[in-house]
Amino acid sequence: MAKGFRNLNRAKPQNYGIGLLAVVGLVALTYVTMSRTTGMRFSVGGAGEFVKAEKRPMCDLSNRKSDICEADGDVRIIGKDTRMVYVAPPGSVDAQGGESWTIKPYARKWDPGSGARVREVTLKLVHGHGEDRRCSVNHTVPAMVFAVGGWTGNYFHDFVDVLVPLFETAHPFGGEVQFLIANMYPPWMDKYRPFFRKLSRYEIIEYDNDDTVRCFRHVTLGLRCTSAEDFQMEPSKSPHGYTMFDFAKFTRSVFSLERSHPLRVGDKTDKKPRLMIITRAQTRRFMNVEEIVRMAEEVGYEVVVAEGDPDISKFSRLVNSCDVMMGVHGSALTNMVFLPTNSVVIQVVPWGNLDWIAGHYFREPSKQMKLNYLEYSINEEETTLTALYPRDHAVFKDPMSLHPQNADWDTFSRIFLKEQNVKLDVRRFRPFLEHALHILKEQPRE
Repeated sequence: MAKGFRNLNRAKPQNYGIGLLAVVGLVALTYVTMSRTTGMRFSVGGAGEFVKAEKRPMCDLSNRKSDICEADGDVRIIGKDTRMVYVAPPGSVDAQGGESWTIKPYARKWDPGSGARVREVTLKLVHGHGEDRRCSVNHTVPAMVFAVGGWTGNYFHDFVDVLVPLFETAHPFGGEVQFLIANMYPPWMDKYRPFFRKLSRYEIIEYDNDDTVRCFRHVTLGLRCTSAEDFQMEPSKSPHGYTMFDFAKFTRSVFSLERSHPLRVGDKTDKKPRLMIITRAQTRRFMNVEEIVRMAEEVGYEVVVAEGDPDISKFSRLVNSCDVMMGVHGSALTNMVFLPTNSVVIQVVPWGNLDWIAGHYFREPSKQMKLNYLEYSINEEETTLTALYPRDHAVFKDPMSLHPQNADWDTFSRIFLKEQNVKLDVRRFRPFLEHALHILKEQPRE
């Protein structure tokens, strides 16, 4: 723009010099007037810089799952004291300060049980930094402050309460963001270290034990959840249109998983599709795994039986090598996030009218990840509850009367989720594996 003015002045200096001075003067007067009347602070720099106003903190407390605050300007974080302060620009309408927001930065606020294990963080609006809040470190990248307490340690909640909302919130920064994390548990952090490193290029700061006054120009407190449902996203509510399919692709990239599509059965290959049977160590176990394996091999699968592995990098590669995954409802089905796109997930639903819980946690998420979903509900003859309760008990005659809305969660979970194991009727189940094979044959070409 400056070059344009120089050329113009050389052409007709006597006509444009006064006009240029008038324009510059008018613009300057406008900036001064705005800064006095709105309290906005502007910075005017050299080439390539732009005028930017500071904004007061904005906290959205309306989401069912998580609260989130955004602050642009002079933000100072004192981790050990569980506080953050936003210093209002001099002369602004907020200069007197005093307003504050206190949230638990963990994405399950509706659940009182999870919140008991999460520390609160207060963001306060102040009129001056004070002697105790002088910056020890000035950071050049934005900050994200959140907690990993709650129900983390449960594999499903690791993803639902932390990793999915973390992706939604942090991915737009392209790695240029500093994480300050509360309620850190070192073994848990080590397990998911590759995930955090993929989202941030900077060493994580342990918020609870940090007594440094850290200053940032932009801070996000809490994690964003676009969907009120677990393991799901709503693209229409995402500033970047993120989906669970995006999350699945990102997660595969975190662990450098090679397969993006399953085996196309019969496509000039004699190779058999791989079926992973997810087993469980304690509750909702398959009681006849060997029988299931024999039947699956007869149908035409190479079978992998796996319970899981604390080494998520290793186990993710095993999952990604498979084309079909089957398992009884439970957190281990979360591993479907590592399957190639268009693979097949078969959820075996325990006895007790549990369609609602099966759909909420895995049916809809699998579809959003562009996986093919099949659902098999066992009958009375396939549940081990027949050895614990008579056939005229409510467990069989009226299961809904024992659901949380009619009884309580403890009764419901004890009977249907803890006491129950599964002896699969392989003849009744076989058509589901055959259908999965048909899906693999008919999948679209890459």
